[in-house]
Amino acid sequence: MVVFDMAGTTVADRGNVNKAFRDAFASEGIKVQEKDVDKVMGYRKIEAVKTIIEQYAPFLAEKTDETIERIHNRFNDDMVAFYENDAELKPLPFAEELFQLLHNKNIVVTLNTGFTRRITDAILKRLGWDKNPFISQVICSDEVPEGRPHSYMIHSLMKEAGIADVTRVAKVGDTKVDILEGQLAGCGVVVAVTTGAYSREELTQYQPDFIIDSLRELPALIKIQ
Repeated sequence: MVVFDMAGTTVADRGNVNKAFRDAFASEGIKVQEKDVDKVMGYRKIEAVKTIIEQYAPFLAEKTDETIERIHNRFNDDMVAFYENDAELKPLPFAEELFQLLHNKNIVVTLNTGFTRRITDAILKRLGWDKNPFISQVICSDEVPEGRPHSYMIHSLMKEAGIADVTRVAKVGDTKVDILEGQLAGCGVVVAVTTGAYSREELTQYQPDFIIDSLRELPALIKIQ
């Protein structure tokens, strides 16, 4: 089985996720740097909001919970609107061909994401992936007890697919927390891609098994011809 991340890994991200995140904070009068948002990419978004609040606005004290909820809701609303209307939304190169190739080799293709189900469904519908016959399962961070780097999403996907041996699972993602998720789950192969939020140099720090610049490089790494 291969577990792919979505935005930045299989779905093109032109910085729109980062911008929506910063805009949501700006609506509360909190100016957040782009680089600090990149650091929380891939996490469950409510946890990412909490992390940024702790860094930028510890003065909020007892109003923190309400502020977090408003920021998270604004982010969700903006991302759904974006994915429903963006004329340039598209898969990353070779993503759909790779899904078919893996499926034809009897490898289960799954997606997981730090997005909520609401945002994820907007992406899947726009790309037609909700009806893609080569994608077996999709799981979102709000459907498990804890998001990344915890391994709940991977283990849930394994259970649904009837796969007991996690060493037969490959994790593919573009962020620090994607790598940690795969490592903590015990995946046989953890692959980082440079098509998202992190550079090759940044990804190297977290010691994935491989770092690739294109999904076209993946088949050779998991011995698919």
